[in-house]
Amino acid sequence: MRPFWTKIKSFLQSLSFRTGVIWMGVCVILYALSFAILPLEISISLKTTLWAIFFGMAKAAQYIGLIILGKEGWARLKRAFKKPQK
Repeated sequence: MRPFWTKIKSFLQSLSFRTGVIWMGVCVILYALSFAILPLEISISLKTTLWAIFFGMAKAAQYIGLIILGKEGWARLKRAFKKPQK
């Protein structure tokens, strides 16, 4: 089973920086959806189920995005959002 996960990880790492940024955007959208359903007037069990689904998908998207970006891509993304120093 170990070689299977290694193959998936190496495939994800071969994807581009842009793909990683898109995955991180999907992650943000899924987090927003998971918390946007809380004020809705639906049953508690349905809220719980929807929250668990969207939150789980958000976590999965987060980890996939981080694997795609890697250490250098994450540093590049942080530099892009940093304020320029004078």
